[in-house]
Amino acid sequence: MAMDKHHHHHQMPLTKSASRQRYNEWVFRDVPSDITIEVDGAIFSLHKFPLVSRSGRIRRLVAEQRDSDISRIEFVSLPGGSESFELAAKFCYGVNFEITSSNVAQLCCVSDYLEMSEDHSKNNLGSRAEEYLDSIVCKNLEMCIEVLRQSENLLPLADELKIVSRCIDAVASKACVEQIASSFSRLEYSSSGRLHMSKQANCEGDWWIEDLSVLRIDLYQRVITAMKFRGVRPESIAASLVSYAQKELIQKSISSSKEKLVVETIVTLMPVEKFVVPLSFLFGLLRSAVMLDCNAASRLDLERRIGSQLDIATLDDILIPSFRHAGDTMFDVDTVHRILVNFSQQEGDSDDEMEDVSVFESDSPTATPSQTALFKVSKLVDNYLTEIAPDANLKLNKFIAIAETLPAHARTLHDGLYRAIDVYLKAHQTLSDPEKRRLCKSIDFQKLSQEAGAHAAQNERLPLQSIVQVLYYEQLRLRNALFCSYPDDDIKPMHQSWRINSGALSAAMSPKDNYASLRRENRELKLELARMRMRLNDLEKDHVCMKRDMQKSNSRRFMKSFSKRIGKKFNIFGHSSSRESTNSPSRHSERTDSKITDRT
Repeated sequence: MAMDKHHHHHQMPLTKSASRQRYNEWVFRDVPSDITIEVDGAIFSLHKFPLVSRSGRIRRLVAEQRDSDISRIEFVSLPGGSESFELAAKFCYGVNFEITSSNVAQLCCVSDYLEMSEDHSKNNLGSRAEEYLDSIVCKNLEMCIEVLRQSENLLPLADELKIVSRCIDAVASKACVEQIASSFSRLEYSSSGRLHMSKQANCEGDWWIEDLSVLRIDLYQRVITAMKFRGVRPESIAASLVSYAQKELIQKSISSSKEKLVVETIVTLMPVEKFVVPLSFLFGLLRSAVMLDCNAASRLDLERRIGSQLDIATLDDILIPSFRHAGDTMFDVDTVHRILVNFSQQEGDSDDEMEDVSVFESDSPTATPSQTALFKVSKLVDNYLTEIAPDANLKLNKFIAIAETLPAHARTLHDGLYRAIDVYLKAHQTLSDPEKRRLCKSIDFQKLSQEAGAHAAQNERLPLQSIVQVLYYEQLRLRNALFCSYPDDDIKPMHQSWRINSGALSAAMSPKDNYASLRRENRELKLELARMRMRLNDLEKDHVCMKRDMQKSNSRRFMKSFSKRIGKKFNIFGHSSSRESTNSPSRHSERTDSKITDRT
């Protein structure tokens, strides 16, 4: 008979002397032994009569050895090993012992293996164990979990005898009934007489959540699946998954195939409902999935779930370390890119799915939830880009892919993106001009703040075309500021046509001419900016003088001259003729101003 490969290592095999010492207390001492039974190395010297009267299997084996006075039998695959056999033998000898949730699974299996059924002998071990399982264990959730834990080492027989399925059904239905009962107990009438649910913790009373953590992953999966089928609350399922993962993953060093199976299984068990599983837990699982190289389906599912609520993520959440070969980036950029793609694809229809009213809160009364989410994620992305930009191994294509994943309207201000790109340019100084131009195409220089624009105008790391664009928009900003101050002057508001013409002109030129043209435009824009700044400085000086004069004198004469000067500079009341006078040459501007002032 071949030796059983599946020994239960938690049970120490008994030597001949040790086993005799244990069963000497209940075996017949005055009758010589006529059968020797060996189970997993433990030797039992017993008697044929009590054994064959209860066990059909031993009776059959003894009958095959009629010729020998002392029969010898070896069981190499007896369920539960020597410990189970000793209990079965005790039963055969009529020795009383207690059936408990810790041994009932063993007794059911060993009685099946030894054929200790009603067919062989009335009131046998099999029926006693089955009765205890059905009438006692299956009515108590804690006992069911203990029997399932004991069944882990008794598979597949415990499955064939339906020990596992009976306990799983009992656990699932018991948990469901308890939740229904707790829901009813939370019903109360408000002061207006309306029936509503009192506000209590979602998982209060689900004491079984931690209890399930003792189960092996395969049986745990079956319990959770049954609970979902029975209608146990998704919040409770999620809480149980978190509890189980903490026990199996966080408290252990993650490395083995067992942990990989745990992660993959937990992902398949997660409730479909949005916002039920905490986002921090999803990121923790994703990190584990990347580290353990879990199957693609698990990683993609986690990325999709994270993408659907990325607007509440933090920078630390998305800084997922790269666990691949040494030449790779410090952080897993590809995973974050896929999460962003998931977010971008779902954000448009998020309005229908939002249930939390707080998501609708915004500074702007017209902002929709998806706009709010886009704005939050754009800030997150810009911070992420700034964090990963110094990495020497980060390829330009990957950086640009992250920067351009979100739609153009996601960013109202491009300062964060500009900062990230500047950090990348500092860290990657070998970039060619075409590469720099590709990188800076992501920035809308019109959406830079005044401070960022001023920085960009002096930033020699930027390609020349970008600096020209910055200077143009700086000029535009100053011109428009001056236009507000001098509506009747010759300063026209600038518009987009300049950039289009400049681009078309540049495309038709040779590289050398193109470069010279850009340098010339650059110089002209800088001169224009300098001129405008001087005019704005003059205005600011006038403001200072006026404030000083106002403090010195309260006379009527001062107020009259003050109103004239205000009229000259800002033409407060002259809006009607402002458009006509904007076309006049600059040399007539002072005369025009004085005429309008006189009229007022």
